[in-house]
Amino acid sequence: MPTGTSVQERDDVRLKEPKHYHVVMHNDDFTTMEFVVEILMSIFQKDAAAAQELMLQVHRKGRAVVGTYPFDIACTKVQLATTRARAAKFPFRMTVEEA
Repeated sequence: MPTGTSVQERDDVRLKEPKHYHVVMHNDDFTTMEFVVEILMSIFQKDAAAAQELMLQVHRKGRAVVGTYPFDIACTKVQLATTRARAAKFPFRMTVEEA
């Protein structure tokens, strides 16, 4: 037996873009330039010229933003790069900063 009640639905759903975070690569005196370029190409999908330019920016300025991603993706890329660096015995360091 119907009770006469109705359900009203909300149509004004508002979606927000996720916050983005910079992945920052830091310079050190031990990690090779070749290793840095390889990381930039394989994990951050940079072409050879862009990877070379970013590597030089890290070398000259001490750090560079190498990509901007949602938080989970940024952290995953940093973890992949750090794992490879540790396997190769490099003290390579990257951080995630709010964009």
